[in-house]
Amino acid sequence: MGTGAVCGRGQLSLLSLLLVLALLAAPHSTGGQLRYAMPEELEHGAFVANLGEDLGLDVSTLSARRFRIVAGAGVRQHLEVNLENGILFVNERIDREEVCETGGTCLLHLQLLVESPLELYRVEVEVLDINDHAPTFPWQEYVLEVAESAMLGARFPLESAQDPDVGTNSVHTYQLSPNGFFSLEVQTRSDASKFAELVLERALDREQQRTHRLLLTALDGGIPRRSGTAHVLVTVLDANDNIPAFDQPSYGVSLPEDAPSGTLVIQLNATDLDEGPNGEIEYSFSGHAPPSVRELFRVEPRSGQVLLKGPLDYERASLHELYVQAKDRGPSAVAVHCRVLVHLLDVNDNAPEVTLTSVSTPVQEDAPPGTVIAVISVLDRDSGDNGRVSCELSPSVPFELRSSFRNYYTLVTTEPLDREAVSEYNISITARDMGSPALLTRSTLTVPVSDVNDNAPHFLQPSYSVYVMENNAPGASICSVSALDPDCQQNAYLSYSITDGHIHGMPVGTYVSINSDSGHMYALRSLDYEQIRSFQIQVQAQDAGFPPLSANVTVHIFVLDQNDNAPVIVSPMPRNGSVATELVPRSAGPGYLVGTVSAVDADAGLNSRLSYQLLQATDFTLFSLAPDTGELRTLRSFLEQDAARQRLVVQVRDGGQPSLSATVSLLLSVVETMPQTLSDFSNFSLPPEASSSSPLTLYLLVSLGSISFTFLLAILILTAIRCRGMRYPWQGDGCCCCPRPRRSPDGLKTSNLAAQPGASTAAHLDVPDGGPPGYCYKLCLGPESAQSDFMFLKPCSLPRNNEKGPGNLPAAGKRSRPGQPLHGPKQIKQPNTDWLPPSMQRPALKRYGTCEHRWRGCGDGEAPTDAELNWSLWSLLFSSQSLEDVGEIHRALQKEHERLCTLVTPVSGQYGGAGVGDQNQTVFLG
Repeated sequence: MGTGAVCGRGQLSLLSLLLVLALLAAPHSTGGQLRYAMPEELEHGAFVANLGEDLGLDVSTLSARRFRIVAGAGVRQHLEVNLENGILFVNERIDREEVCETGGTCLLHLQLLVESPLELYRVEVEVLDINDHAPTFPWQEYVLEVAESAMLGARFPLESAQDPDVGTNSVHTYQLSPNGFFSLEVQTRSDASKFAELVLERALDREQQRTHRLLLTALDGGIPRRSGTAHVLVTVLDANDNIPAFDQPSYGVSLPEDAPSGTLVIQLNATDLDEGPNGEIEYSFSGHAPPSVRELFRVEPRSGQVLLKGPLDYERASLHELYVQAKDRGPSAVAVHCRVLVHLLDVNDNAPEVTLTSVSTPVQEDAPPGTVIAVISVLDRDSGDNGRVSCELSPSVPFELRSSFRNYYTLVTTEPLDREAVSEYNISITARDMGSPALLTRSTLTVPVSDVNDNAPHFLQPSYSVYVMENNAPGASICSVSALDPDCQQNAYLSYSITDGHIHGMPVGTYVSINSDSGHMYALRSLDYEQIRSFQIQVQAQDAGFPPLSANVTVHIFVLDQNDNAPVIVSPMPRNGSVATELVPRSAGPGYLVGTVSAVDADAGLNSRLSYQLLQATDFTLFSLAPDTGELRTLRSFLEQDAARQRLVVQVRDGGQPSLSATVSLLLSVVETMPQTLSDFSNFSLPPEASSSSPLTLYLLVSLGSISFTFLLAILILTAIRCRGMRYPWQGDGCCCCPRPRRSPDGLKTSNLAAQPGASTAAHLDVPDGGPPGYCYKLCLGPESAQSDFMFLKPCSLPRNNEKGPGNLPAAGKRSRPGQPLHGPKQIKQPNTDWLPPSMQRPALKRYGTCEHRWRGCGDGEAPTDAELNWSLWSLLFSSQSLEDVGEIHRALQKEHERLCTLVTPVSGQYGGAGVGDQNQTVFLG
């Protein structure tokens, strides 16, 4: 085989580049898709098209949007997209003859996918043939036998040259070397392929020339033109007068593509008028029958049957053209040819092919309806109705198929999803063709649903009630709360906390704590039923989603009582730590109520149910004690031999386990008559809540009430005294107070007491510089006393309108006359202030010392009355203008009063210096 190509590889590449530039001046758009053309055999990286520009895409977002070519499984990726600039380039060398086995237009169908949002583009790239193959003959040398008796114009088909190229690059014509016997005619088949026939132009004479050597050249139409040659050796045979003849020069037959091997395609019949070997016909394929035909069919040499040899495929080739020759077995046999056209009938033998391209999985459960999940391509290699496909989804799924291009579908959502209801969908996609019988393909697409934080936690109970025994150990677990979140992963991770609040004024965090992970709650302190019986807290469960969701639940904590408080006896109350005493008349009969023992227990329930019993008694037959009420009654009348003093020990026991008790000792004195004395059995009545209240609270309330009453009473008395002082002047019996022009803060220090010896002698005190204004001091000494232990204060008033009386004070600066009871400052003794509280002596007297008055001329028998004494004392008390001083002085006076009651003995009036009608009172100190 030779070649007529003189151009090198470099010239081929230059011509190919020029062809590409000419074809790709502008992309062609047909039917909503782009179409490009490119020559075959381009090197890796060669430019094909600028898809980013032609599709109007932003080149900078191609990588983020995952711009790619969707290729089926097992399909070689000849082209690729550069995501940096959007250029479609050659990924590997393309051989058109390898990619497209059949002739015609060779197209590469590309599906381009870009996400966010999802867009699908279809691009067709036509691979243009270049003249990269020269025509070739099956044999280097071909032997043709021609009878010498062949008629002029006889035609002899020659072997066809094969050229894988198509179009103008395929075999275009044949040329025959110059000779004097044969010419060449080029014939065209139905598929536009060429074959050559020798035409006898001059009679042959075997005797003159037995063989003829011819050079047959096949030329293609490419640029540059390529060629292939073969030698034809024509052998001249002796004459065989008759040649076989077919019934018709061309046959046509239809055959289903699923016909099995060995199927009879056609029965050929040729006849020869000769006899003997010259009339016996043999059938075979013509020399120019392509190899593909020889692989699919075979011819029986003797019978002329054309049988099916290999499997047919309508999708690869729907028509097969067979050339069969027949020649006899005689010498110089001449072969005759016929054409057989085998038309294949499409059979629905290809099920649809479903290709799933997952785009957005998993899909979020809050994805809006219409969100694209996947792109699905469907292909059926059959034709007609057999290749027409419909797709459907499994029922009851929130998805649907939408057709975007022919045989392309997008899977989209039709309604909102809920991961908590369905976390994953297994979608069955059924592709069914229209053939008979119909073929179908099922493919399953798993679509997981991703979680979003759309569910708040919820507790297993609407509220919790917890019962905790008091005196619990701090840090011990008291309960556990639990919440659930139907979300998953971090959206379902819960943390527990206690909301801010206060319990009895204290932060709730000082009482209980909670484990943020498990929800276990712990008591931080030991609880006391008597202080707090129940409280409630708010527990919050919050997930870790964004934004976080939370739920609250109320936990009621009830403190259970424990028998930790012993009964407290409140009646009778012993005096001064001694045994409680009670008088019982001897005349008391059976059932006489001596008294009631009362007790309280701070516990509750059975722990506070008290029972009374007589633990010890001088005589158990004499008294009985009610176990429920504590009433102490006599069982019988008193007898003469019964002791006058009965000692009882009463025990009060609660109903707890173990029970606690308290005892009280009673001393009952049996008397003939009942004096009016205060019994140790007080009329103590329990309030309704006494069983649950602390005795300390009762004592505090009583003390607070007493203090408040005393304070209000003091305020009222002070107000009355001051109002009275504003309305009335100071008056007295023969005593007057005279002001002095100067004050002496040491007046009390220089004051002396002068006393005349003798029984019932009244001494008068002169306070020159420090005495309180308007008062007259009178001291009465007993026969055995040399000094007074108490002083009376008597209010005095200044004379009105300069009146003078026996008790008026002399003019300022004058000394007292001889014989007057009061003497000068040097003769007066220091007054006794022991009756005042120590903390109030000096401040009170010092304040009184600021008044510039001097006591003068208090006569005998002028002792102050009770009203004057009381008024004088209150004036002295409230002159301090301090409520604290008032309280201290009041308490001091009470103590002094009690002491004086035990020391002072009243004496009849004959020992005094005043008559019966005298309002002065004299106290004698023994």
